[in-house]
Amino acid sequence: MDDLPINTPPEHGSGDADLRQTSALLGRIEASIGDLRKSERAVAEFVLGRPNEVLNISIAELAYRVGVSQPTVARFVNALGFTGFKDFKLRLAQSLASGVPYVHRDVGPDDTLDEVAPKVFNRTIGALISVRNQLDAVRLERAVELITRAGRMEFYGVGNSGIVATDAQHKFFRFGIPSVAYADPHTQGMAATLLEEGDVVVAISASGRTPELIRACELARDAGAGVIAITASGSPLSRVANVVLAADVPEDPDVYAPMTSRIAHLAIIDVLSVSVALASGPELIKRLERTKQTLRDKRIRGFEN
Repeated sequence: MDDLPINTPPEHGSGDADLRQTSALLGRIEASIGDLRKSERAVAEFVLGRPNEVLNISIAELAYRVGVSQPTVARFVNALGFTGFKDFKLRLAQSLASGVPYVHRDVGPDDTLDEVAPKVFNRTIGALISVRNQLDAVRLERAVELITRAGRMEFYGVGNSGIVATDAQHKFFRFGIPSVAYADPHTQGMAATLLEEGDVVVAISASGRTPELIRACELARDAGAGVIAITASGSPLSRVANVVLAADVPEDPDVYAPMTSRIAHLAIIDVLSVSVALASGPELIKRLERTKQTLRDKRIRGFEN
């Protein structure tokens, strides 16, 4: 297999790809809060609450306002992958200038039903726009190449991500690629060992920290298969994948079921399937038309729109 991992962030100054990365910066900060130390988390919360103020103060002033040391601020920016505070402020400025709506209003226990719907929709819309701008065209092209050459596709996800994996398999089997979705970790591990060179695994995980899923992807790569991960950038899962389609989507802490991450993952699957269809040419279009005709034949007559 042509082993070409491209799961590293774009280099500084890489134009559109660089802007796509920075436009999701506030979302990345919020998504990383759970992995930070308590003092670093305080810095993150200050940045999230007052991003414009941060642009106009020094590292010493930020440390003073948060009540932490300057090395703590330095560790915070390093944890996000930046070389220093100046680099971080530059990216933050680009993020705020990109026009991506950032919704930091979660659903609370005192919200009325009139307030719930707008908040849920606004957070989802903001997350989708952020992921759209973050999606890297080079990585997407590489993922499409792996899929169009695949002899077999397997979709892995655990829990809520298992439902997304099933949806993905429902799309891709129509392309004539033998495909299956597994949501059970034990089955994923066994199936991964049976893959061959040229096969492809698409692993889906909001956190990218499920040990069994990561192990299954390692086994798939050992067998010669390519691994495409739809997950958080910088996560353990992203580090074992050949290609990462990043989705840095923070969830509302007061809602106890994943929502925005699931919708973002489904959207990435849609982008991937449409891209594969376009890359596969007219023959695939004819095959898809035949499957569509089969569905038409199963519908009640007289109600077509």
